[in-house]
Amino acid sequence: MAQKKLQKDSAYQHLDRNNDDTLCDDEISMALEFKRRELEDADARRDSMRWMTWFALFGTLNYPAAILITAMLGYDSAATIIGDIAPTYFVANSALVAAYFGANAYADRKSTE
Repeated sequence: MAQKKLQKDSAYQHLDRNNDDTLCDDEISMALEFKRRELEDADARRDSMRWMTWFALFGTLNYPAAILITAMLGYDSAATIIGDIAPTYFVANSALVAAYFGANAYADRKSTE
């Protein structure tokens, strides 16, 4: 690929790493690699958010089942203890998910500015 001479005040000036007003193959491939990694990171972050959400939902929905199962097995004291910490569990679980989503939303907004 031939080198690309940049026009004055070009939108691609930020890709010129050695400030010679010429984009060489290395600079172009480096920019493409950076963009590819940026997209992969965003995809991985979305995947982790999805997994965290499903895990939190699974735990939240199955927590009452754990109380019921322990009561049915005759472990009444265990059911009472699990039931007593339920409000703390639900608040902590919700706060964890909210904090994670909030931090990612802040990072996304900050990266677009």
